[in-house]
Amino acid sequence: MLPGVKLKLLIIDDNAAVRTSLKVVLSDVFDEIMAVGDPTLIPALLRNGDVDAVLLDMNFSTANLDGREGLIWLSKIKESASAPAVVMITAFGDVPLAVEAMKNGAEDFVTKPWDNDRLIETIRRAIIKNKASRRESKILTRASELEEKETHRKMLKLDEVKAEHAREVVKDCGGNLSAAAKRLGINRQTLYNLLK
Repeated sequence: MLPGVKLKLLIIDDNAAVRTSLKVVLSDVFDEIMAVGDPTLIPALLRNGDVDAVLLDMNFSTANLDGREGLIWLSKIKESASAPAVVMITAFGDVPLAVEAMKNGAEDFVTKPWDNDRLIETIRRAIIKNKASRRESKILTRASELEEKETHRKMLKLDEVKAEHAREVVKDCGGNLSAAAKRLGINRQTLYNLLK
């Protein structure tokens, strides 16, 4: 699916036959597949952050078939910054609900019954999209942190800038004050005074 990358999939569907079929279809694509019928297991199964994609059914109880359960679990999955790609699985009549799910964070959806090749391609695209989105989010977060740090630096007095720089050099030297003083071109006593 993605050359040189080991992939892990979580299937959440209350229908045991669907879970078995999906495992058979996807066993050559994923290195590890977990398939469960109880959505309350999702938090525990995602705890390690090593799942690349989730195939999530939209209905889990026969008493309620409006797909809202799937949307609730989708929102729980997407709460994490390292959330996996989510592909919703829906019956043909639930396509408008699946579109709503995509607006709420799902990368894509497939309909039951599914076409095997199209299913594999949909999951592949969802994983790529999710990884790109997470990378972009990390870059934006880092840029924001750097901008905030730079704004903070601009407001510092000269002595505070020197002290902050000295702390960074000490940290880079693994806490070795002699090495830090040497790198800064000052003696240890001057370094001590800067750090106070």
